[in-house]
Amino acid sequence: MFHAIAAAFWLFVVGRFLIPLSWSPGATVIVALALLLASQYHLLSRLFFGSMFSPEFPRGVVIIANTLFGTLLLLTALQALLDLIFLAVSLLQGAYHGPPLEARYLIGALALILPAYGLSQAVRVPPVKELEIAIPNLGPEFEGYRLIQLTDLHLSRLFQAPWAKKVVERTNAQKADLILVSGDLMDGTLEAREKDVEPLRGLNAPDGVIVIPGNHEYYFGYEGWMRKYQELGMTVLANQHLLLSRGASRLAIAGLTDSASSRFHLAPPDIHQALEGTPPDVPVILLDHQPKSALRNAQAGVALQLSGHTHGGMVVGLDRLVAKFNSGFVSGFYNVEGMQLYVNNGTALWNGFPFRIGVPSELTVITLRTKS
Repeated sequence: MFHAIAAAFWLFVVGRFLIPLSWSPGATVIVALALLLASQYHLLSRLFFGSMFSPEFPRGVVIIANTLFGTLLLLTALQALLDLIFLAVSLLQGAYHGPPLEARYLIGALALILPAYGLSQAVRVPPVKELEIAIPNLGPEFEGYRLIQLTDLHLSRLFQAPWAKKVVERTNAQKADLILVSGDLMDGTLEAREKDVEPLRGLNAPDGVIVIPGNHEYYFGYEGWMRKYQELGMTVLANQHLLLSRGASRLAIAGLTDSASSRFHLAPPDIHQALEGTPPDVPVILLDHQPKSALRNAQAGVALQLSGHTHGGMVVGLDRLVAKFNSGFVSGFYNVEGMQLYVNNGTALWNGFPFRIGVPSELTVITLRTKS
């Protein structure tokens, strides 16, 4: 269905935008073919070059194809809007007036520039975002404790080893006490991504690196990836928790599996199992890749939930659509029955729609404060 819809968009753009420009037949055919290939980029990926989630094209091809795919989507929307505007004008004036050539070139320019800008914002090494979060019952020894949350790195042909190395360097430069990675570290098989994930071995913090699975870990061999993360020096929390101690104070860090597990007959997320044995007076910070189960987690007694998955909605306006699939949670802070939920915009995003406009990526540094 997805590929058929993309083909329909292509037909609409060719018929309503490209042909009315009256270019030479050769130029029209070349542009039409380029947009056709872009419209079926995800299908070609699935059939010949890995999968929709892990296209194994060269990086330059991934960048060009995604930019043109974004151009096609934006041209479809802008041309439809242009047609509606001039249809309304024609009805008011009693005679049909088609869009002028200048209007078509304007929307064409926007449809080229905005996706290129959005992709450049998506692939950059994310800026540092500093947050302070007050935690109820936080022991005094954890006042000023610094966490880093990385999420949705989606290491792939688009986000390769050099990018991962820069993220690791920027992360380590923050000198945090603990690094938390909340899922979707990669897109691809172990064989395809082995070089790209290797820089993650360099992540370093006094209290270590903790990771949980996201939905994408399940698409490419969950067990193998969990072993790989451990081999890279990370502690995997899958419906588990650990206790951190500083002096007389303790802090629990818990992590869940992802709801995608049900499709693969693997352990579903279980908040009660994850928290079993945690002392009642110890605050819990929970890693749950998807934010949609925040209410359940709040009712289990979690103080702070850190999630990702939504990529913040990626583009201003799309956040409302993304929120509908995530219980209304898409970006930033939420209060869920007294539990604080932070939904991270993501360190990177899925390479099948790599655009950010008005929704920046982030390398998130969280300083814990005692709540008065």
